[in-house]
Amino acid sequence: MSIRDLGVRSAERGLRVAMACLILWPAVADTQARPAQRRNVIFILSDDHRHDFMSFVKGAPPFLRTPNLDRMAARGSYVPNAFVTTALCSPSRASILTGRYAHRHGVVDNTSPIPKGTMFFPELLQRAGYRTAYVGKWHMGEDAESDMPRPGFDRWVSFRGQGVYVDPMLNVDGTRRQVRGYTTDILTEHALEWLRGVRRSDPDKPFFLYLAHKAVHAEFVPPQRHAGRYANAPIPYPETMANTESNYRGKPRWVREQRNSWHGVDFAYHGALKFDDFYRSYAETLLAVDEGIGRILDYLDQSGLSASTMVVYTSDNGFVLGEHGLIDKRHAYEQSMRVPMVAYAPGMIAAGDTITQMVRNIDIAPTILALAGVQSTWDMDGQSVLSALRGEGQPSRGEMLYEYYWEYAFPHTPTTFALRGDRYKFIFYHGIWDTNELYDLVADPLERYNLIHAPMMQDTVRAMRTRLFDRLEATDGMRVPVRRGDWQAAERRLP
Repeated sequence: MSIRDLGVRSAERGLRVAMACLILWPAVADTQARPAQRRNVIFILSDDHRHDFMSFVKGAPPFLRTPNLDRMAARGSYVPNAFVTTALCSPSRASILTGRYAHRHGVVDNTSPIPKGTMFFPELLQRAGYRTAYVGKWHMGEDAESDMPRPGFDRWVSFRGQGVYVDPMLNVDGTRRQVRGYTTDILTEHALEWLRGVRRSDPDKPFFLYLAHKAVHAEFVPPQRHAGRYANAPIPYPETMANTESNYRGKPRWVREQRNSWHGVDFAYHGALKFDDFYRSYAETLLAVDEGIGRILDYLDQSGLSASTMVVYTSDNGFVLGEHGLIDKRHAYEQSMRVPMVAYAPGMIAAGDTITQMVRNIDIAPTILALAGVQSTWDMDGQSVLSALRGEGQPSRGEMLYEYYWEYAFPHTPTTFALRGDRYKFIFYHGIWDTNELYDLVADPLERYNLIHAPMMQDTVRAMRTRLFDRLEATDGMRVPVRRGDWQAAERRLP
């Protein structure tokens, strides 16, 4: 082949490449001009929902039905190892919104004011172009203005403190008004109304909805349509509920004493409640929450938003129903610190998957920010679990830190620090002359046998105690907060 022929062929080849570039150029330019649409996020938070009170979960009460949570898990992923770092309403909610431990964000109990300068992650989403809404229970601070709109939300619907189950006084964008009806249904309708509005006004702009239910916080009040649904259901009493020596052998004294107090099965709410009625009304009150989730999933399907939206459901803490003779939460036993969690995002989260990685409430903020492609402006204690939700797999987190600070109002539970790993849990009590605890969660998932004094476990005790305080020290958590009490304490014991 001559040099001339080579030159002609080279010129022809160059012309073909140039033509191909001209043909492809508009598509390339369009791709660069239009970045991938950011996924919408709906975060649904209930109150005091036990991790095993979903009917698809092994160990759920046989009579319980949660068809929409079941549906959400079937179409998305179930997270069985979801936990809170403080099992109390206000601290947990602040941890969700800041990605920080209670000893760092400063909302250490249900009456703590929010420290000045505190920022919450929806503010970052709003700055990044998300439309944002908060609907439901805020419950941080108890002053007269605690229901007022907070920075970071385009829409605000809330109420003061714990709120009520029927005919709530809502604060809607700064204006208070009495609303007739059942609170769970009302909050769901406000959430749907906002979703419909943003869908109409600017369908191409991403949104973030934070829906926080009052339910299923005590004292439980189901809607009339569900009252008595489980009236004849047999109660599956926990094995550790009975007041026997075997159940309390090795347990701290405060645990057995608490069963005769406000948060104990023998004197619940100072004798105002019967355990069986308490249990059944809890399950009945959960039904409206499940229905509300179903209405939101239906709307996403009908509007075509399912493919571009991630929905996460969880609770601010767990709830104890008779285990160790107790009710309520606060302490570091599994039913208190473990929460339900399901995540649904078609095209991103595999249907019917189970994500075994430990996920903490402090991981929620960094995960949602990572999904939105937004950087936090403050350091968070939590870490994104987005890779795990996408099924890419992540190594186990190992151990998590838990904390609870003693309250004047409910003096039955001491200040508690714990380190929970995949196998062992070490619990340390501050300011009380009592025994600490160590449990082998694999061999003893009911936490019946305290191994704290077992000779063969002393190396484990020492190592976990060291790691616990190393973790606290590294995050400036070696200070126990003491606040002025209101002296309105539920401190009576069973006569």
